[in-house]
Amino acid sequence: MSDTTDPYLWLEDVTGEKQLDWVRARNDRTVDAYTRTDDFTTLESRIREILDTDARIPYARRRGEYLYNYWRDAEHVRGLWRRTTLDQYVLDNPEWDVLVDLDAVAADENENWVWSGAQVLRPDQNRALISLSRGGADATVIREFDLVTRRFVSGADSFELPEAKTDISWIDVDAVFVGTDFGDGSLTDSGYPRIAKRWRRGTPIADAETVFEGETTDVAVGAGYDNTPGYERSFVDRAIDFHAAYQYELKPDGTLIKLDVPDDARVSVYRNHMLVRPRSEWLGHPAGSLLAADYPSFLDGSREMTVLFTPDEHTSLEQYTWTQNHLLMVTLRDVQTRMRVLTPGPDGWTDEELEGLPDATSTAIIDVDPREGDEFFLNSSGFTTPATLLSGTVGQALEPIKQAPSFFDSDDVTVTQHFATSDDGTQVPYFVVGSNTDTASPTLLYGYGGFENSMVPAYSGGVGRAWLERGNTYVIANIRGGGEYGPTWHTQALKENRHKVFEDFAAVAKDLVARGITTTEQLGIQGGSNGGLLMGVMLTRYPQLFGAIVCQVPLLDMKRYHLLLAGASWMAEYGDPDNPDEWTFLSEYSPYQNTDPDATYPPILITTSTRDDRVHPGHARKMVALLEEQGHEVWYYENIEGGHGGAADNAQAAFKSALTFTFLTEVL
Repeated sequence: MSDTTDPYLWLEDVTGEKQLDWVRARNDRTVDAYTRTDDFTTLESRIREILDTDARIPYARRRGEYLYNYWRDAEHVRGLWRRTTLDQYVLDNPEWDVLVDLDAVAADENENWVWSGAQVLRPDQNRALISLSRGGADATVIREFDLVTRRFVSGADSFELPEAKTDISWIDVDAVFVGTDFGDGSLTDSGYPRIAKRWRRGTPIADAETVFEGETTDVAVGAGYDNTPGYERSFVDRAIDFHAAYQYELKPDGTLIKLDVPDDARVSVYRNHMLVRPRSEWLGHPAGSLLAADYPSFLDGSREMTVLFTPDEHTSLEQYTWTQNHLLMVTLRDVQTRMRVLTPGPDGWTDEELEGLPDATSTAIIDVDPREGDEFFLNSSGFTTPATLLSGTVGQALEPIKQAPSFFDSDDVTVTQHFATSDDGTQVPYFVVGSNTDTASPTLLYGYGGFENSMVPAYSGGVGRAWLERGNTYVIANIRGGGEYGPTWHTQALKENRHKVFEDFAAVAKDLVARGITTTEQLGIQGGSNGGLLMGVMLTRYPQLFGAIVCQVPLLDMKRYHLLLAGASWMAEYGDPDNPDEWTFLSEYSPYQNTDPDATYPPILITTSTRDDRVHPGHARKMVALLEEQGHEVWYYENIEGGHGGAADNAQAAFKSALTFTFLTEVL
């Protein structure tokens, strides 16, 4: 199907009145079919209760003496930005100092503001750069906030920018690095900043000093300042595609020093420690290793590396971050976490296991402040274990300081791990969660499979209440394309090898039925974004394996994805449709080009958001229109707000979740 023969190209006009009338008509049909019951209202209310409860853990980021938190509940729909001290934070009911009440700001300004984050100026913590989104879009408005007067700073003397996909960060109180929409030619084909500038207070943005320019074919360009005392440096990052970048140190005189590392390596510098995680073999070290070097010596030409981590067929590196004197490392062994503490010293590095982690949970590093000491926060949870927030200092015992409540009865729920055999013989792990896994029952299989994103066990009160409490089964598939086994688990499924992602997911579906955990008629699947593409391929390539499909904020038209919003940034993942050789393999699975009017498809619910400025809602709209034309059973819901997450507040999130599980329950 070419652009000239695509009968539904008109649906790509996101906010046209005709297009929104088309959306509203399908929304009304879906709402009438699945939400007009007492059961739906009860489920929506129970999910909303989870999202709004004050018993949730208020996760915070420590910046010096203060810990900052963003909080939404039933009373504060848009949310509060607030802070407290560490002494208060560890208490059961800390005293919070509210800095911004976004509900009040939105009401005063008559804007549909959604919080998108804040950067606090260090060390004084008297100013912040706040990002606000209209309706949940990726594009944000930048506002400077005075933490002393508790007011937004405006006028010619402030750092204030209109709506754009802006990258901005503090240098000092009177200067920032910024990349934004400076006018014609200032953005990449992906819609992100192409130019990085140094902007000084009291000067027009048009007069900001350019420090770097990339190419329009790049994904993005950004600059940042490391204000670690004694090690102050500026860096520039030029992302040439989604997985590769050139990285430079920017000297005070404007000189750029390119770091001589592979384009696909992740590089960071802390003090004089340089860490390199290559995604392909480098200097004899395998992909997924973690290497350390002395940064000044590296710039002088030394390539002496200390190996901090080497992957194997079962173990990969998931996360690492510095405290003041130590490096914390999270690894995955068959998708289950371990943690270690590495310490540089005059005689080299030491490596010790971090002890005291809860059993049968996945653990992630939530926050550290390397300028303040060796304290850290960890979060541990499992499919049946609510989250625990742990506080620790390297060398001392971990202390649980906050515990999330249990939102569903998990006494009879078990968690098991199995391996399915994909078409090429690869063993693909997956987790099965449920109370009736010895007999066939309605089962929801979730998958993603892209961008090296690992799907690790985690607690979900919504899944528990809406699905597991009914005696149903929930499954997470750790298919290729993700990062569960390191970079090669991802890279072996890129571009022309994308079919391995789909074969892995289908193999898990077949294995669930073969084990008697479910039946084809009782097996539903769900995925969003890249996982939405996965759902589209399952519909068109493997429809006989499933009883229902939920496809959320999806990519579906792979002929035009690179022309829509941020799509051009993903060509390193999928391929270039304008390249005939690459369109050959894209065309074999692109869902929009592979629908079949004569096929029997399971019922499908497709959801998206009008305000999603990352994955264009046209993908979902056009697919729905085509499936309707061909006579397939398709349901559609488009949230007029919500961005790529699909919901702008807890009420919308609860509605969307209740709709999903009501559809699955009724169909399966």
